Formats: sequence, C-alpha cells, structure tokens
Amino acid sequence: MAALELRSVDLQSSRNNQEHHTQEMGLQRLIVRRSQSFTIQLHFSRPFHSGTDHITFIAETGPEPTELLGTRATFLLTSARQGNVWSASDFTIDANSLSVSLFTPASAVIGPYTLKIKISQGQGNSLTHLLGTFILLFNPWSAEDDVYLPSELLLQEYIMMDYGFVYKGHERFITPWPWNYGQFEEGIIDICFEILNKSLSFLENPSKACSQRNDVVYVCRVVSAMINSNDDSGVLQGNWGEDYSRGLSPLEWSGSVAILRQWSAGGGQPVRYGQCWVFAAVMCTVMRCLGVPTRVVSNFRSAHNADANLTIDTYYDQNAVMLPTQKRDKIWNFHVWNECWMIRKDLPPGYNGWQVLDPTPQETSSGLFRCGPASVKAIREGEVHLPYDTPFVYAEVNADEVIWLFGGGQALEILAHNISSIGKEISTKMVGSDQRQNITSSYKYPEGSLEERSVFMKASRKMLGSRRASSPFLDLLGSGGSKDQPAQLQLHLAQTPEWGQDLLLELHARRVADRAHPQGPIRLVVRFCAQTLLHSGGTRGPLWRQKVHLTLDFGEEIQRSLSLPYNNYKNKLTDEKLIRVSGIAKVAETGRSMLVLKDISLEPPHLAIEVSERAEVGKALRVHISLTNTLSVALSHCTMVLEGSGLIDGQISNDLGTLVAGHTVQIQLDLYPLKAGRRQLQVLISSKELKEIKGYKDIFVVAAGAS
Repeated sequence: MAALELRSVDLQSSRNNQEHHTQEMGLQRLIVRRSQSFTIQLHFSRPFHSGTDHITFIAETGPEPTELLGTRATFLLTSARQGNVWSASDFTIDANSLSVSLFTPASAVIGPYTLKIKISQGQGNSLTHLLGTFILLFNPWSAEDDVYLPSELLLQEYIMMDYGFVYKGHERFITPWPWNYGQFEEGIIDICFEILNKSLSFLENPSKACSQRNDVVYVCRVVSAMINSNDDSGVLQGNWGEDYSRGLSPLEWSGSVAILRQWSAGGGQPVRYGQCWVFAAVMCTVMRCLGVPTRVVSNFRSAHNADANLTIDTYYDQNAVMLPTQKRDKIWNFHVWNECWMIRKDLPPGYNGWQVLDPTPQETSSGLFRCGPASVKAIREGEVHLPYDTPFVYAEVNADEVIWLFGGGQALEILAHNISSIGKEISTKMVGSDQRQNITSSYKYPEGSLEERSVFMKASRKMLGSRRASSPFLDLLGSGGSKDQPAQLQLHLAQTPEWGQDLLLELHARRVADRAHPQGPIRLVVRFCAQTLLHSGGTRGPLWRQKVHLTLDFGEEIQRSLSLPYNNYKNKLTDEKLIRVSGIAKVAETGRSMLVLKDISLEPPHLAIEVSERAEVGKALRVHISLTNTLSVALSHCTMVLEGSGLIDGQISNDLGTLVAGHTVQIQLDLYPLKAGRRQLQVLISSKELKEIKGYKDIFVVAAGAS
C-alpha cells in the first residue's frame, strides 16, 4: 500500500472559534479554550486505514518544550477520548479526508502552540508534518477549569463585554468613567502573551515560567507585576505628580488598546502615564482576553497602611490646615483594583470565587510590586494569614482613621477616631447594566455591627502580633475614642458648586448637653481653611481662610454663611477639581477642640452624544456631539478623542481650539461600525483648564444586510 501523505490541513478556525467563544478575536486563526474539544480536518493522498496507518499528534508551547514540564504533549489517534488528558479521537473518514476531534485538558498550559503530526506505517519510516498553530486560553465555560463561572449572564459581562465603567471621584460624588477594554481587538491576544514573556520569571527561566501558565494564580500574579513598570519592562509607568509633559496624563486615556499597542510597538518601554484606574482597567483587558472572569472595583476612601497597624493618622493644626506627614500611610479619595474569579486550590475550602488583584505599585509582594490574589471571602472574615497580601487589602477597606490636633511639634489631642470612614461605597459595574453596584457587603459586615468589630479585632490580633501588647492603637480602641463635645458642627453647601463660580457654604452649629458642661452658654472660635484635595488624600497649602466667633446657648442652633471666592481657587486645583474645607472650633470653656470637614467636588460641563440612524456594520452612522461651556471662563486648547471597540479601529482625534464661556461647540461625524452587537462610543474632550469632560453612548449594531 502506498505511503500515507498529508496534502492539506483545515483547522476549521471559524467553526471552532465560534464554539469556543473566541470569534470576537477573529476567525482567521485558531483560538480555543482548554477542557473543550475542537475539530480539524486532514486531507491525505489516499484514504486513512486505522489498522495500518498510525498517527501521533504533538502539541508544543514555549521554548524547549518537554512532557515533564507540561509544555509538550504527544497523543495517539484513538477511537474514544481518554479522560482529562490531551487526546485525538472521535474521527470520521470521508474518502481521503480525516476529521478528528482534539481535546486539551483543564490543566493544560495556556499560550501559543504549534501542532504537528507524525505519520508511520507498521515498522517503516515516519514523517512529521506541521499542521499549524493555535492559541489555548483559560475556559470559564468548563466545569473542569479553575476559572469556571457557572452563569452565562456573568460570562457575557466578565469575559465577553469589551467596555465598561471605572468609578472615580469621591464617596459622595461618584463619577462613572467609561472605558474601552477592547480585549478582542486585533493583536491584543498576542500582546497579552508578550507581557508574560517579558516578566522577570520568564527572563530568569523561560521553560519553567511557561510550564506554570496552567495555574491561574501564577498567571494573575505575573500580570499584576507586569502592568506596572517598577521592577520590569512593564506596561505602564505611574505618575502621581502633576507634570505629565513627557507622556499623557492618566486622565487622557479612554481605553486599554492604545496603551497596550504603544507598549508593544515600543519594544516593552513603559507607557507614560498611569494611575490606579488605568492600571486596573488595562489588567482587566489582559485577564478577560486570557479567559479569566475579571471586573474593575473602586474602593472610596481607601487606606494605604504601610506599617500594617490598622490605623491611619491624619493631622491638623490649630488653624484647620491639614498637615503633610512623613509617613507613607495615606487615605486615597478612591483606589481601583481588579477582582478575578477562580478556584483557590492553594487555600482551605471556602475561599473560591472573587479574588482581589491590584497592579498599582503600592507595596511589594515576594519582592515585586504586585498584590494578590487575596480572597474577598478571607478579607470579609478577617482571615489575614491566607495568601496573597490579604493583610494589605484588609487594611485598605477596614483601617481606622485617627485625626489629631498637632502643635508645638507634637500631637495635642484626638479630634476624631473614625471606625467606619475607610472602605466606603465599594463599587463595580452592574451586570448587564450601565448602573453602579455597591459590593461593600462582600468585603465586610455592616459597619459597627458585632460581626464587623469581632472580625476587626481578630484581624488586628493577627496583624499586630507581638506589637499588640504595646499598641497605642489597641489602647485607643479600648478607650472608646474621643469624648463628648458640647456642640455639634456641620458644613453644608448652600448651592450646587460649579467650577468658575464662588462657593457658598453654611455652618450649622447646635449646643448639646455633655458631661463637662451640661448646660449654659459656650463660646467658640472657629478657624476655617480650604485646601486643594489631592487624589492621594493629601492636600496643598491653604487657598482660603476665615474665622468665625460663636456664642451658643443650651438648645440653640445658629447658622453662619461662608463664601469661598472663585479667585481664591481658580489656578490652585488639580485635574480632580476637589476642595477640602476644614474647621477647627476651640471651646473657650474647656480648652478642647472640635473638627468639622466638608469636601467639595466641582462638576465639569456635560457632553451630549446623539446617534440619528440605526447602526449597521459597514454603513455610515452619523454621530452628533455637543458641549456647552457652562463655566465663566474659556476652555483653551480643546482636543477630542473618540474610541470604541467594534465602532472605531483605534482612535479618532480632533483639535477643537478654544471654547468661549457660554458658547456651544457642535461636532458631526460619520462612523462605519466594524462589528455587530452591543457597543459603546466613548468621547473625551480635554482642555488646558479641564482634563476630563467625558461622555459615552451605548449603540447596538446589527449585522450587515440585516433587515
């Protein structure tokens, strides 16, 4: 009988990719998920005879692949699948064609593979042929995979959704920031593996690093380290200053695709610049692309507790100025991280599900700037001994805040001990909706509840360890915090604050009974100070001061109006446009002080985006964008950037010049949608005065020719 010769191969990429939920990455090359069969067709010089023709398949990934490391698999063609191992089975013969079902185990290494066959007849010679290449990904649709997520609704959100929202701002002024994840855009899958191949573990031992890519915990930790560039040729360089002249302000990014493509095109040079929401959004793109269910989570008033003592100290002087501190501890206005869904085989039972991963470089973990995976359930239960980096994340959402009056080089008295001011409004995008979902309850029990304080004490004992005996913090817990005060003070806004306008506030003061002065009038001197509030939770120097004298009789409530002129803050704010107004009231009768705080967020003008026609792939879609400058000052050097996976290839940029106060700019343009399905158009207008005027429009695109 003539030798069996391979004439051609059909990897059936289009059919296989659709069955493996990778069709959005394209249909031209084979991209499949582990623990799921895919079919290929081989065409030979004659019909295949299973009794005399012997075929061995060889799949290899990474440098110097070996079966010992799990980066090489050899498997024979058999009639039936052999369990959860590499196999080729369920073949059908049609004339000279052979259709074969290939199966990859749930423990397989993810990555780009080469696929070969070795053909032999009896004891004769054998020939090896290259069939082609394929990419293997994690499979959250398979119950055998460590990333299995048993809900199609959740899979559509956390794997297939290529846009979303990052929540920013302040706990009382939460802003949805639309983001284009773009995990299915051309070339992104290759860049994801390029990221893994530039990691320190790969550079030190490429073969071993590849062999560990079957483990989602390992892959997550590598990606967490590689999104920042503190230790390696990572994707983004962080910048928390105000000089972005050597790159792009973090506020000027609208999506991950431009960042990842710039990093790859630059040969691994870090892209300038990122802050927490940029790091987390880019990691979300990479993890969803690799097949790990991932979401972006924002924690408002997020503690950075560098010394792990579960308290963050802040200091004010007698003039109500918030003072800088030499400590690395801080309370971010908000901080953004990721949650990835996985089984934790390295932990005791009960800690599967969502895991915190944080690519923002705050602290090192095993020598590298990365964080997680830390089980959200472990954080909620105070099981801070469980890996990875659970104590740090626990403190981010649970630390206590102690506010001190400082003078003469020392702390004079405690102004406030807040047990519930950190870890507020923990937020993520709601599944199947543009709404925000509050997930604080998955991180901790209700503030002040018996369960919450019990968990807090358990975690503090574990974290403080031998320091516990001499911990002023635990002494403070036992003391019940600050004592009674003879008055209550509150600051309110008299009207909606707008950038470019004077800010009007009202002080409400009410005399209440306390043990030291149960009745009779008291005299107060209240010193007010306004400062620019930074994203890091710190402040700049004072931009406004005022002093108020009050006499309060028992049961009396009085109000005082305060005005913060625009001229005082117009050139003093950061891009976040946040102001902290603080007041220290000195009680003449007791000599003690009280603190009152009010944070103010100045709203930027709003964009309007309208789409007039039905959206169809390949057909012109007219988009109308308008922006009215509602401020009292002109917006100069305005630029507009449009982005949206499936709607635009890359970005569209326009210079808009200067927008005079009170005037409206109208832009019309045509888009030609590239892909059907739910899409989102993101529009960002930046100016010298305001960096983040942002809007979005959800658009449903029908397939070409659909009636």
